[in-house]
Amino acid sequence: MNRRAAMATPFIAVAPAAQAEAPLRIFAAGPGSAFLPYAEGLAAFLRQGGIAAEARTSAGSLQNLTLVEDDPLALGTAFLGSVQDALQGSQAAGGRRHVAVRALFPMYETAFHIAALTSSSLTQFNQLNGKRVGAGPARGPAETFLRAAAEAAGIRVEVVSGDPAAMTAGLLSGAMDALWQGAIVPIPSLVAVLARAPARVFGPGDEVAARVIARMPYLAPSSTPAGSYPGQAAPVSSFAAWNFVIANAALSDATAYAITRKVLSAANPAEDIHPSAAATRAANAVNNRILPFHPGAARYFREAGVDLA
Repeated sequence: MNRRAAMATPFIAVAPAAQAEAPLRIFAAGPGSAFLPYAEGLAAFLRQGGIAAEARTSAGSLQNLTLVEDDPLALGTAFLGSVQDALQGSQAAGGRRHVAVRALFPMYETAFHIAALTSSSLTQFNQLNGKRVGAGPARGPAETFLRAAAEAAGIRVEVVSGDPAAMTAGLLSGAMDALWQGAIVPIPSLVAVLARAPARVFGPGDEVAARVIARMPYLAPSSTPAGSYPGQAAPVSSFAAWNFVIANAALSDATAYAITRKVLSAANPAEDIHPSAAATRAANAVNNRILPFHPGAARYFREAGVDLA
C-alpha cells in the first residue's frame, strides 16, 4: 500500500455548515444484507457525536465504490475484493479505474458460506456442479468469489442474481438449489433460511479455499466453529476477507479524522454501533493492504500507534 501517495493526494475542505445542509451519505447494500444494519448503526452513532450522516441502500460494494468515487460527501461500506477490482478497473468494476477512493476504518471480516435445504441432499461444494446457486447482486463480490471457487473445484454452477432477501426467498421456494453468501458470521441471509426450513450450511473446504487464496492473496483462510449457526455440527471451512468503510479523497482531512476518531473511540462498538461492529477496532486497520488510507484517517492511526506500513 502506497501511504505516501495517499498522504500526498489533494483534498477539498468541506465546511461544517455545508455538511449540516447535506449529511454524509453512507451507502451500504439492500434489505437483508449485513452492510445495511451496520451502516444504519454507524450513521446513528455519528449523529450522536454531532456528525450528520444517514444510511442509504445500494447494490453493494461495487456500486458503493463508484458512488464514493464521484461524491466527496459519500461514504461506503466495501469488501476489499471489490476494492481491488475498482482500483484495477476490472470488468467486474465496469472497466473503470477508481482513483479517488480512500480507506477510513475496518468493519468486520467477511466469510463465504453456502446454505442448501436438507431435502436437496447437498452437503459438499463439489455437489453444486450444474446446480442453480444464488450469489447476491449481479457482478457483486459474492458472485466473483463463487465463480473463483467453482473454477478452483473444477465444477460449473448456474449463477442466480438478486438481493439477499430475494435470494433467501428463492432458495426456500425451490427457484435455486443453494445460496452462496459472504458476510459476517453467522451470515444473516443464511440464518433466515435456517429459521424457516431445515437446511445445512457448508463451505468450499480447505483445499478449494487454498486454491482461491493463492489466486487472490488479499483473502485469508476461515474456519467457523460448530454451533455458529443453528444445528451446525461441524466447522465450516472457507475463505474470508475484510470490509472497510471508505471515503472520497476530497473529503476534508478534518472530517475524515473526526469520523475515524469518533468510531474507533467507541468503548464497545458491538453495543455502541451494531453487533456486527465488534471488530471495528483500530488494530484491525492493518488488514487493509491494498487501498490507501485517507490522510485524516491515517493521522488518527498514527496517534493510536497503529503501523500501517
